[in-house]
Parts: sequence; structure tokens; C-alpha cells
Amino acid sequence: MDVDTRNMTPTNLIDKIVVPGDVVLDLTKMENQTIKLGSGLRQDYDCISVMQAGKLRLSKPNKYWVESSQKRYVPSLEDTVLGIVVEHRSDNFLVDIKAPNLAFLPVLAFEGGTRRNIPKFETGTLIYARVVKANGIMNPELSCTDASGKAAEFGQLKNGYMFETSTGLARMLLSSPTCPVLEALGKKISFETAVGFNGRVWVNASSPDDVILVSNAIMRSEFLSGTQQRIMAEKLLQRLEKV
Repeated sequence: MDVDTRNMTPTNLIDKIVVPGDVVLDLTKMENQTIKLGSGLRQDYDCISVMQAGKLRLSKPNKYWVESSQKRYVPSLEDTVLGIVVEHRSDNFLVDIKAPNLAFLPVLAFEGGTRRNIPKFETGTLIYARVVKANGIMNPELSCTDASGKAAEFGQLKNGYMFETSTGLARMLLSSPTCPVLEALGKKISFETAVGFNGRVWVNASSPDDVILVSNAIMRSEFLSGTQQRIMAEKLLQRLEKV
């Protein structure tokens, strides 16, 4: 049966499966509202339509995106990403963010950035950055500052362990409230993480055993419910205590 999605409101499509071509928002019925579009959505005149299959998500108050588990990342404005420096040019670092094109990270895109204090990132350096320019034609652009120009948590990630996941798992880890597996682990051990919407996760802790445990727990959590995540994390923690 055909369904005219133009008559649907955003609310009753949230958390439901959508496919390419579906119209999820009719802008003519959303007067005086500003919305933000994440991955998987695009504007077609006065409608917002779907570009990839997945679940329609809403981050209140007004950011919409399609959540899907895939390896290739499609850059979207304000996404946080973990990138790997592949080349240093005079004005930019070229950074691999798992997107179709390499990203540019201007040498001045750091707090207090000047020509006299350009970071010395070698090939292979792992950085945590924010997407500030993104479209389907040009290379995306990154910044290692927040919207106010402060470094915040952005910049080089030293030590620790980085691994790759699907973009769907990355979004789950970044969800609010805190993802159950991270909450359960955080009650027993101390660790820090950086998660990129591009499907990369960095974990650091005081001991290699803790890093391995947290990394394994995260990788196993993608298709588990919240309760299952907590049970799985508790079992891993019990094994660590017996070692």
C-alpha cells in the first residue's frame, strides 16, 4: 500500500525505518522553524527527503538524521570525527575521516592558531575534530576548536587505542543519556573515550587490560539492548577481577 509521507508529521516517523526517496518533512507546514540536517537527508525544494535507508532520528530540539550501520562515512556539519593525518601541506593537513574524499584541516584551525605556532602533526597522527564545511562535491573541512573558538576536547589524541566501528554504533555511543555499556563500565573502572560520527573510537585507560576490556565491550554492544549491554559489561568486568 502506498503511503503519502508528505502528510506525516516528523514525530510519527522518528525511530522508524525510512528508505531513499521517502519524504520525512514538509517544510511548508513548519513555519518559523529552523532545522538541522545530518547524514542521510537532503532538501528537495520544500521537502526533506531520505538518501539512505535506516532509522530517522531526532536530536532535540531540531537536528534530524538517518541512522544506519555502514562503513563509509558521509560528512555532515558539526559532526565530531576521529581523523588520521595523511599529509602536511603549507596551509592544510590532509586528513582521512573514512569519507569519499580526504578532509582539509587548516593549519590555523586551532585555538590561538598563528603561523608561528602551527602544530607539528606527522603522518599517522590521530586527531579529534569538528566538521565545519561539508557538501557532496568539495572536500570536507575540519576544525580543532568548538563554535566559540576554544580547543575544548579537540586536538591530537595521544596514547590509547583506536578501532573502527559502524557509523550506527558510533551514534549509539554518542547518544544521550549515556549509552548503557559506557555507563556500566564507568561505574567500575576509570577510562576516557573519544567517539567520532565517522565510526572510529579511541579508548585510553591506566592499564592495557582496561583498554582491552572497554574496547571489547564497545565492539560487542552494537546489536544488544540496554539490559543486555549491562549484563555483558558486568561479565567482562568479573573476568578481569579474576585475572
